[in-house]
Amino acid sequence: MRSTSSPLLLDAVPRALTVPVAALLLTCTAAAATAQVQATGDYLSRMDEDQDGRVSLAEYQNWMSYAFEHMDRNGDGILSADELPGGRGEPVSLDEHRTKLARTFLRQDQDKDGFLDARELAAPPL
Repeated sequence: MRSTSSPLLLDAVPRALTVPVAALLLTCTAAAATAQVQATGDYLSRMDEDQDGRVSLAEYQNWMSYAFEHMDRNGDGILSADELPGGRGEPVSLDEHRTKLARTFLRQDQDKDGFLDARELAAPPL
């Protein structure tokens, strides 16, 4: 009999984003639900801290580190196994996480201007 189960949502997420995405899915709150993003333009407006119409590396890292910071219950800047989804895995530091995010940002910055616009945000990293 052929299985009709669908793939896990996390299977479609780039590896660099797996931990923060998993954490975000596991730690949703009422406040997060009201901040739900509906379109790429919403991502741009929420990530764009200085509202200049583009997202810098620092803005991208700040936005994408939200889940990491919520998971880091003891505030030491390291996600230990007990803070990771499933309660196991190798520790991940905030610096390592931000480095992975920087690599993803650089792949998404197709015009290499150091910023992401709405089109680049909508495109998956190369």
